[in-house]
Amino acid sequence: MPLPLSILDLSPVGVGVLPSQAIRDSVELAVVADRLGYTRYWVAEHHNMASIATSSPQVLIAHIAATTKRIRVGAGGIMIPNHSPLSVVESFRTLEALHPGRIDLGLGRAPGTDRVTAAALQRSDREVNSQLAELLAFEQGGFPAGHPFATITPMPSDVVLPSIWMLGSTLAGASIAAQLGIRYAFAGHFAMREAKAAIAHYREHFEPSSQLREPYAMLAVTTVCGGDDAEAVRLAAPLRVAIVNSRTGKRQPICSIEDALARRFTPDEQAIADEFLHGAVIGGTDRVAAGLRDLAGSVGADELMLSSLVADPVERRRSLERIAGACLTA
Repeated sequence: MPLPLSILDLSPVGVGVLPSQAIRDSVELAVVADRLGYTRYWVAEHHNMASIATSSPQVLIAHIAATTKRIRVGAGGIMIPNHSPLSVVESFRTLEALHPGRIDLGLGRAPGTDRVTAAALQRSDREVNSQLAELLAFEQGGFPAGHPFATITPMPSDVVLPSIWMLGSTLAGASIAAQLGIRYAFAGHFAMREAKAAIAHYREHFEPSSQLREPYAMLAVTTVCGGDDAEAVRLAAPLRVAIVNSRTGKRQPICSIEDALARRFTPDEQAIADEFLHGAVIGGTDRVAAGLRDLAGSVGADELMLSSLVADPVERRRSLERIAGACLTA
């Protein structure tokens, strides 16, 4: 069987492109991914970033699921500090009621933004793990007798939460996923150095649950597939600039290939770009197909989730088509 491949979409915003158009481009790309045979299409949650438009994943998930036919659609992820646990349970039960068997709920423990924006999103100083525990208690009816929330029934009450995933880029997320007995998605698209150890920890410490009997680990990886290796490197050049800009506090859309190739990094900026792209799979079809297979085997991933910040929607589509042709044909 082919290695399951999925897509993580951040709705990248290129220079001269309206963020609203980037959102619409993501919907069109999801339709293509559905046709090509990808397993999942996840949208991220980020805020106050000029280069990323995915700030409301629940809304986008609902529209993508209604527009596609087969592919699973989900959040990669819902950032727990930004939401009340009850609202997450009810939102995703509603999505599951509308699209049975096609919704995934990925949960992240970071706010997905800068400190000032996080303060604007959050009106509580509660510790994130207590919010996670509350979310699961709402779903499973786990509040003890006498707890003020024990009388609350999340609606729709006849629907259970869809497939739950714990997101992470450290051993902490791996430990939580293993302890809860849920699926684990590692953020290798920006922290690949820690991937092998985290997934191994998850597998070693996994405790079977009613939701999942065996561990299941997915690895996100930055992937750009061009017509050949040289074209892929060109397509990925703006990504290097976007990461450096983001990490150094510059709020800018993703620049053009020409501007990216003309950019000269300082040593510190070069180190930022190199670290982010460590483990990225960038090249022509043959290089990418072999690289993805080797990566999944070496890290111990059951599934790969491809992330690309190529702003041009036509080039993103072509990249996915090339990968599907090489990797998703039995």
